[in-house]
Amino acid sequence: MPTDACLNAKSFDHVTLICADLEATRRFYIDVIGMKEVARPAFNFPGLWFELAGVLIHATQQSRESGPAGWAKGGTITARSHHIAFAVDDVSKSVAVVEKLGVRIASPLQQRPDGFRQLYLYDPDGHLVELVST
Repeated sequence: MPTDACLNAKSFDHVTLICADLEATRRFYIDVIGMKEVARPAFNFPGLWFELAGVLIHATQQSRESGPAGWAKGGTITARSHHIAFAVDDVSKSVAVVEKLGVRIASPLQQRPDGFRQLYLYDPDGHLVELVST
């Protein structure tokens, strides 16, 4: 319920990922995840934009201004770390695709208490990516 006490955001817009190799990032998010590359404004720094179901990933080339690629590593339970998640039709079938494409798996296929199944991968810069399905 909208109130004057909050911003009343309309939708989720984007996530920015800092990347060392924009071409490797392009291949991962297009060829593995299935996002599409979309037009990016003519910023004065390198980057790429990808879209899926109205949500964008802004991939920005690492630099002194942006900081290093990837997310800080820590913790011992992958699912509790910083990550982004994509819903897929059948995560069990995704395992074979991911292995065929040589994508590094962060945590094997597992089932949540609510019945959903999850698989965690690393993108080329070590960003943690979850695939999830019922």
